[in-house]
Amino acid sequence: MERVRAVYPEGRISLREVGLRDGLQMVKSFPSTEGKKTWIEREYNAGVRHFEVGSFLPKDRYPAFADVEQIIEFVATLPGAHASALVLNKRGALNALDTGIEEIGCVVSASEEHNRANVNRTRAETLNEIAELCSLRDQSAHKPVVSVGVAMSYGCSISGAVDPKEVLAVARECYAIGVDVVSIADTVGYAGPRQVAALTRQVVALADGRPVGAHLHDTRGLGLANAAAALDAGATIIDGAMGGLGGCPFAPNATGNVVFEDLVFMCKTNGLDIDIDVKSLIEMREVLSCEMPTETLYGALAKAGLPLTQHVNTDVSDSGNDLV
Repeated sequence: MERVRAVYPEGRISLREVGLRDGLQMVKSFPSTEGKKTWIEREYNAGVRHFEVGSFLPKDRYPAFADVEQIIEFVATLPGAHASALVLNKRGALNALDTGIEEIGCVVSASEEHNRANVNRTRAETLNEIAELCSLRDQSAHKPVVSVGVAMSYGCSISGAVDPKEVLAVARECYAIGVDVVSIADTVGYAGPRQVAALTRQVVALADGRPVGAHLHDTRGLGLANAAAALDAGATIIDGAMGGLGGCPFAPNATGNVVFEDLVFMCKTNGLDIDIDVKSLIEMREVLSCEMPTETLYGALAKAGLPLTQHVNTDVSDSGNDLV
């Protein structure tokens, strides 16, 4: 618990920007290494401290992540910043452990069909590999946090409905084999706030004090509402991507992740202690536009702008005047 709390302090909401990993998996062009460093540096100066920076995949097949080691090294130079990266097999796990990264992420699907399509393995085989990673973690010198995203938790674009009991069974198994953080993922944007709240509460109960995350896609426009529901239900790690980048190869016509800058604004308007400057985030979108000029960026704040004041009047007591 001490290890995971060093990355995700108890009692604090952590917003993790996943644009450099999840955000790049569907793009036609991707940033240069220097562009990625500028991306991270601008976000860091705005107050962001949690970054998902890439995947450990074959560099010849996935050139967008060929510089992941360099990006991890760069994040390590920023005081208080934390990098995570995705691994999909043992070779990737060993490569990640060699970097000294603070967090290694894995994915297992609540849907057997999606798990086979995504990583060409059964769900049980994937969980066995995650257990092996946890064992390797325990034997390593720096013992990074191991986090798992449970994909297709609210429905699968291949097989349809997913029983919440399947999600809970996967989460329970993850904790049993030594996983530090479980995040519930609405990979294709099927869920609404009531579903998110109900499932998040149940996973929080299983977590026994360990942090629980939510990874939400905005495919059907409910990403922010679902993020608010997850927070109210006890999730303390919420993912988002700058400009709403991202997507899933198994979700045709889907948009990407919750827009990170809009997520920060939503949290602030809800009175959460989020020390990130939204205006600076909006301004740093220019880095994305410069590095990936053909990619579509989303975001309500970028379109409409910040309100004249970010102070929200929450006093709704009767003042004797009609509300107009």
